[in-house]
Amino acid sequence: MNPLVLLLIGIVIVVGGILVLRLHAFLALVLGAFAVALLTPEAALKVDAAGRVEKGELSAKAGEKFPGKAATARVAEEFGRTCANLGLLIAMASILGEAMLQSGGAETIASALLRALGAARAHWAFFITSFFLTVPVFFETTFYLLSPLTKAVARQTRRDYLLLVMCTVAGGTITHSLVPPTPGPLFVAGELGVPIGRMMGMGCLIGFGAALFGSAFALWSNRRHTLEVPAEDAATVDSALHHTLPPLGLSLVPVTLPIFLIALSAWINSPKPAPGVFAAVVRILGEKEMALTLGACFALLLLAWKRDRAATNKAVGHALSSGAIVLLIICAGGAFGGVLRQTGIAEVLGAQLASAQTFALPVLFLITTLVRTAQGSATVAMITAAPIAKAFLEGGHAHVNPVYFALAIGCGSKPFSWMNDAGFWIISRLSGLREDQMLRTVSPMMALQGVAGLVLTMIAAWLWPMT
Repeated sequence: MNPLVLLLIGIVIVVGGILVLRLHAFLALVLGAFAVALLTPEAALKVDAAGRVEKGELSAKAGEKFPGKAATARVAEEFGRTCANLGLLIAMASILGEAMLQSGGAETIASALLRALGAARAHWAFFITSFFLTVPVFFETTFYLLSPLTKAVARQTRRDYLLLVMCTVAGGTITHSLVPPTPGPLFVAGELGVPIGRMMGMGCLIGFGAALFGSAFALWSNRRHTLEVPAEDAATVDSALHHTLPPLGLSLVPVTLPIFLIALSAWINSPKPAPGVFAAVVRILGEKEMALTLGACFALLLLAWKRDRAATNKAVGHALSSGAIVLLIICAGGAFGGVLRQTGIAEVLGAQLASAQTFALPVLFLITTLVRTAQGSATVAMITAAPIAKAFLEGGHAHVNPVYFALAIGCGSKPFSWMNDAGFWIISRLSGLREDQMLRTVSPMMALQGVAGLVLTMIAAWLWPMT
């Protein structure tokens, strides 16, 4: 069966199940994954297995057995792969956020932000903070770290919670795709021979301009839609306000320590891993799971100091129960995206557009966008488009610096975030936005940022081709 038909079937089941039949997101995603996996032909599975063996993701023996696997086993495998990648991260980030809310640490930082910028400009604080924090840190991690602060500020000011959420997304999501050392832009830069320093500089420049378009859309959306802090989180913040707030310095440690360790690890490993015991220790502590675990431990120490051990244990239990729901939905989305990749949808979309060499930057943007929309992962979409960009360069069709090809690919990974994207569910479940609200606010904002980034990239390539 044609991969495009399988994609359409998956979209109908997931989107129709959630928006029309009002199924729980987890159930709709699992049903969509099972349907696509059952209908994927064996020939497509053989091609997918061969590609994964070539990349070293599967052994030769596992590659031979893969096409014969049952559809349910392939869905479960992709579900488990997503859980392995995000499980500890989500659990520790949930504990960190809950402890920050209950200890009053989030309220302390929120109060400092309001004193520095004023309530009317609080959204700019989250926009700028998210933009720069996501350079060394995954966007999902940044959103987890800042989510308790957006809720605390919204409860204190009693206004603009949607604006705070959207500005946090606007600032962070663009650097996730344009600025190394996150995997997508790092891979694309390496594939196209773009120096990391140049990719970081141009990515920040184009990304900041594109993010400003996103913040403008956030302001527009905030005037037309309303969003309240989720009831459970509002109760937690209100409960924390009955206690003496911890000092700002201690409140910042759980949030800044993971960021510092991850950034330090990235610096030590760039451009190549540094030798020595200190560097080895930093590499261990700078792994995102370990860094977030340390941050969560400090947040729990802060909570134990301000409250008591019983409150600390209760916070961990509540964080894990709510985080488990988020994780299950995200893993179901990962399974859905994984079985879509097995159909060969990325290769089909790339092959159909690879011959369009006249408008290289828009074509690369479109290829990345279609792959991203089809299978959900911005990183996978960028990895898929990079070889096509390299073929453009090797074929002599490029009249601008390769950095602009890399930027066009990064911008193309922004549209369109929907139910097969793990980030979609992280933003939705942490912020309290329903699926239909996400599709009316955050998803079009990210798409606008991608288009704006492409336009800015084309203007920069015209004014300063760097050939």
